[in-house]
Amino acid sequence: PDMYPGNCWAFKGSQGYLVVRLSMKIYPTAFTVEHIPKALSPTGNITSAPRNFSVYGLDDEYQEEGKLLGEYVYDQEGEPLQMFPVMEKTEDAFQIVELRIFSNWGHAEYTCLYRFRVHGRPA
Repeated sequence: PDMYPGNCWAFKGSQGYLVVRLSMKIYPTAFTVEHIPKALSPTGNITSAPRNFSVYGLDDEYQEEGKLLGEYVYDQEGEPLQMFPVMEKTEDAFQIVELRIFSNWGHAEYTCLYRFRVHGRPA
């Protein structure tokens, strides 16, 4: 609901995934990932921020391997809210999107995701 330090979805380690069901099928065009800025971090760093991640479109929540929409890097030196365009063009519309995080910026215990947004055109 807000961007205060610690108000995030935290998961153990540096790898995890999140599956989101949208309110309708869309043709995805971009994604945004948001983390708190270093200035708001009590430690002065954001090593718990996601680093390498990819996004997939799924036909249903039980599908094991979706359609790759892109592979990305969240820049810890960049703006807190970063937008990533769909890299793998597709004519498919999706209502379910999976975010897979493969690494963070060095935090040994956990990774924090503050906001993940999916942008697109209604199908």
